[in-house]
Amino acid sequence: MSMFLDEFAQAPGLRYLNHAAVAPWPKRASQAVSRFADENVFLGARDYPQWMVMEQRLRERLMRLTNAPSIDDIALVKNTSEALSFVAFGLQWQVGDQIVISDEEFPSNRIVWEALADQGVHVIQVSLKGQDPEADLLAACGDRVRLLAISAVQFASGLRLDLVRLGQGCRERKVLFCIDAIQQLGALPFDVQAYQCDFAMADGHKWMLGPEGLGVFYCREDIRPQLKLSEYGWHMLEHMGDYTRSDWKPAHSARRFECGSPNMLGAAALDASLSLLEEIGMQQVSALVAERVQWLYEGLSAIPGVRLHSPQDPQRRSGIVSFSIAGKDNAKVYQQLNQEQVVCIPRGPGVRFSPHFYTTKQIIDETLLIVRQIAER
Repeated sequence: MSMFLDEFAQAPGLRYLNHAAVAPWPKRASQAVSRFADENVFLGARDYPQWMVMEQRLRERLMRLTNAPSIDDIALVKNTSEALSFVAFGLQWQVGDQIVISDEEFPSNRIVWEALADQGVHVIQVSLKGQDPEADLLAACGDRVRLLAISAVQFASGLRLDLVRLGQGCRERKVLFCIDAIQQLGALPFDVQAYQCDFAMADGHKWMLGPEGLGVFYCREDIRPQLKLSEYGWHMLEHMGDYTRSDWKPAHSARRFECGSPNMLGAAALDASLSLLEEIGMQQVSALVAERVQWLYEGLSAIPGVRLHSPQDPQRRSGIVSFSIAGKDNAKVYQQLNQEQVVCIPRGPGVRFSPHFYTTKQIIDETLLIVRQIAER
């Protein structure tokens, strides 16, 4: 494990607990971008075929990370919101159709569905505060519900949902299943086949340790033709590269969602970052994340006045730990933490910490001491 710690060269005194927002890059990602930049400076696109090999390798890594059946099921997209929009504005809706989401979703997984109101589509928001949130979500899936769209992990509380159960429930009800995977992919194992989902999407700049501007969109093979395309260009064609061909059709693969030139710079960085996660293995990454979350739970619980807003049940936990301090304004707590170089963010009812596998015990302990000092002021 120590050899992987060398991948992260953070500034002295920095305590980075904000991977659920934007993560630092490992050194290998920076080096990959530097190499790519040098190639562009000195060689231009002379070796473009090698860039395409790298892009293909990235698709393969994302296929393995999501356990997609085929590389053809993987599209490289700008971000989660773009992928969600491909679904929302690709499906053919009827007046009266309904979509089920939770009442804790990040705006990306709410606004895109509410934007369908002018087509007569109604969004049902379900509370996750009950004893059995999966049962509550599935109970809301009545005869008019076409799709259940849910975050694998809720961005504010860190609540982790049982995606296997939700996927099976959707299949039984003939409801499409869409997963915003941004707060799980790269931190915890993820399996589109086990979840029986139709769509899943995530940005690379959080737990996958990559840059902003590049993400993944999984779309099940048999449903891809049902999504009406809204973007067209040379890259999404079945016969990409045959520039003189007059007849054309969209690619059968998920590349049909990639209309134009790829983000090769972002691909170089994300490919390198994912190589690190693969070397460690997602089971080990997940175990290390859980260990660090446990350190935070134990330490925060021991501080008088601190209230935890994230799930106590280990099966419900993710990489997110949300807390507040009695009598203290969250914004001021955040400012005080920020002054002490604790990188975190206020979200929902509390301040959110989100360590990754490489976060050291020293950083956790120093942060807990700072929280205690704030609570005692």
